[in-house]
Amino acid sequence: MKRIACFLALALTCGLLLICGVAVAADEPAKVAGTWEVSSEGRNGPMTQTLTIQQDGGKITGTLTSPRGDANFEGTVTGNKVAFTIKRETDNGTFVIEYAATVDGDAMKGTAHSERFDREWTAKRTK
Repeated sequence: MKRIACFLALALTCGLLLICGVAVAADEPAKVAGTWEVSSEGRNGPMTQTLTIQQDGGKITGTLTSPRGDANFEGTVTGNKVAFTIKRETDNGTFVIEYAATVDGDAMKGTAHSERFDREWTAKRTK
């Protein structure tokens, strides 16, 4: 009887450790550092931009390069969710675009939101 109780306690402990390990791994930020080619449908048709990301754990910084020039950003990665904000100074004041995406390996899919539009976008990591 004592052996069965010890075996059950050991099995329960191993099961809990396995579940906790999976939960911790799921919370780790996706690895998004690198250069990404971003595609979206703009007012005037397809638009391509380059996203360069540096990552320190769950914090990201980088540059979005487009025909309008470079824009620096800061953001976060939580699990496979990425969020960052681009601010551009224009003749009409500061223009803010909030990006959110889900990462799947070397691909991202998400939305861009501003006071002027909501737009879907995709990105592929370049080699």
